[in-house]
Amino acid sequence: MFENNQPSVAVLLPCFNEEVTIGKVVRNFKAALPDATVYVYDNNSTDRTAEIAAAEGAIVRREPRQGKGNVIRAMFEDIDADVYVMADGDDTYPADAAPAMVSKVLDGYDMVIGDRLSSTYFQENKRPFHNFGNRLVRGSINGLFNAHVTDIMTGYRAFSFTFVKTYPVLSRGFEVETEMTIHSLNNNLRLYEMPIQYRDRPAGSVSKLDTVGDGIKVMSTIFRMIREYKPLPFFGTIGLLIGAIGILLCGGVTYEFTKTGLVARFPTLIGAIMLVIVGLLLFATGIILDVIAKNDRKTFITDTNQFAYLRRHFTKRQRSE
Repeated sequence: MFENNQPSVAVLLPCFNEEVTIGKVVRNFKAALPDATVYVYDNNSTDRTAEIAAAEGAIVRREPRQGKGNVIRAMFEDIDADVYVMADGDDTYPADAAPAMVSKVLDGYDMVIGDRLSSTYFQENKRPFHNFGNRLVRGSINGLFNAHVTDIMTGYRAFSFTFVKTYPVLSRGFEVETEMTIHSLNNNLRLYEMPIQYRDRPAGSVSKLDTVGDGIKVMSTIFRMIREYKPLPFFGTIGLLIGAIGILLCGGVTYEFTKTGLVARFPTLIGAIMLVIVGLLLFATGIILDVIAKNDRKTFITDTNQFAYLRRHFTKRQRSE
């Protein structure tokens, strides 16, 4: 990957019907990173996106599986580089921020996040539900992982080679950015946030986001990953709530028994005992899954260290040849 001791940089642009903006985006990234290779992955576009990108000098490939997550999965599998810069093809992210992002990755960060929310996003973005969704997702994830990430869902990011080759892309659609952030926080990867000047889509360019549909997918992804990455808080909280309801119901029946010497509500007593048992089972499930999740994090760290070692060994051998 190293040629003349210069790190290779790949610009990744997933696209679906972006003929209005893709030419300008490719030109801007070629100007900002003249030594980088620009890849445009066309995701079943019905317009001239692929043709325009190729005319501007980008390497165009096609991904038939619909959805941004599927495109990113294909990009990460196919392309080898020392640093990756990922952006959208809609001309909302400034290409002139890319060199600084690349520099941070070369300094040792696993992922650099192009932070829209600290600059112009809320002024430029004209979709209020998107603004609300960004705040909701940010608050949920930061609260759970005790983190301080400002922009959870940005599509402008830079990655190291090791991150790209060890990150399991599970999401199929726009929720993939949220998944990336949660994966990084859960595995204590090195993150760096860099404020960028976001701008809204130019006239004639149409957003592919479905505010309600994609919002539900993002929240479903958060729910699923909390269940997988933080099972003890997830199952433990549900178990405590159910168990507490059962104990309160048992308390009511017990109080009546102390007054009358009779158990007048047997169905309530049986249901209350079942609720307490279910609560205990959920709490025990959370403990077991929490141990498994910690072992998975240990395995990920071990595998990442081995992967990084093999890459360094391979790079040294290439340099010596």
